[in-house]
Amino acid sequence: MSTGKSNELGVGMVGYAFMGAAHSQAWRTAPRFFDLPLVPRMRAVAGRDASAVRAAAERLGWDDAVVGWRDLLTRDDVGLVDVCTPGDAHAEIAVAALESGKHVMCEKPLANSVAEAETMVAAAEAAAARGVRAMVGFTYRRVPAIALARQLVEQGRIGQVRHVRAQYLQDWIADPQAPMSWRLDKQKAGSGALGDIGAHVVDLAQYVTGESLTGVSGLLETFVHERPEAASSSGLSGVADAGRTARVTVDDAAVFLGRLSGGGLASFEATRFAWGRKNAIRLEVNGSKGSLAFDFEDMNLLHFFDATEEAATAGFRRIVVTEPEHPYGGHWWPPGHGLGYEHAFTHQVVDLMGDLAAGRQPTPSFRDGLEVQRVLDAVERSAAAGGGWVPLP
Repeated sequence: MSTGKSNELGVGMVGYAFMGAAHSQAWRTAPRFFDLPLVPRMRAVAGRDASAVRAAAERLGWDDAVVGWRDLLTRDDVGLVDVCTPGDAHAEIAVAALESGKHVMCEKPLANSVAEAETMVAAAEAAAARGVRAMVGFTYRRVPAIALARQLVEQGRIGQVRHVRAQYLQDWIADPQAPMSWRLDKQKAGSGALGDIGAHVVDLAQYVTGESLTGVSGLLETFVHERPEAASSSGLSGVADAGRTARVTVDDAAVFLGRLSGGGLASFEATRFAWGRKNAIRLEVNGSKGSLAFDFEDMNLLHFFDATEEAATAGFRRIVVTEPEHPYGGHWWPPGHGLGYEHAFTHQVVDLMGDLAAGRQPTPSFRDGLEVQRVLDAVERSAAAGGGWVPLP
């Protein structure tokens, strides 16, 4: 398979809305700020509407536009397929791409069901035996403060993990007149707040602690069951189509408890009905020797409490995670000049290119994505049974 120069990898992307724009920014930016062993080239973007995908290619910086994602699989100049579609298409595209010998990066959640995710894992592990790799895009792992939190836990700085509190709070559909979106359609999205944003905090809790959830008990709620139809429902926004409504078939909010493999307790909340919270991802981890706290709405800060310090001077330490010694530091701006939402996507590309060049399995793997999918499924089953405890493997 030829993709150009020996140190280049041609990328083909499927989908070009919200996530497609974020991924395009990352593919463009990564080789301009990082010295990559494998350089991505933005060869083609695929969509269903010829004029729309051509406009997207020009706007986002892709060399070419194609109608239908299968065309990417036959191109010699495409070595990796980036899947940025709604969840109902993830399994079909990812499996076909892997079987055709293309590396795959797939947006989260991995699939719309455990069965689909298991099929994707089987395809990924078969492909890995041929040197073809797959990764799921839990991008918030690449926020420098989150990566630093992971390091501090690994170093034993907070001791044994006892509590995790994880929240993902948004308000983009808190208004009952907010128009219908594909994200509110179970057939396309798989689930609502639980899968779309709850998946992120499940992954972050397991990633930062290095532990797995062994069981959950949860509740789901849909507050608004009918919404105005949108003239366009391709993303977070849309214009309501006066007089017509569509039925919401997913959850608006999820709350659930869990137990970690190390014995600690965890609580999770995911909602799109928290007025005033635009993208508040909050994670606090309490251990036997200290605590860590993070809020994405102040994403360049990590708060660290060292319980071994003397009580007279002990307190949460405010760490501005922009130093060259910090994860991904030294490649951007001088210390104190903060990063933003889009930088985590760039870091995702950087890590992926490094892993592919070295022949390593990128993380998070499809199996990591399956583990999150099993948690989401267990929460749904618990909620359907009135909140009972559901164990996980």
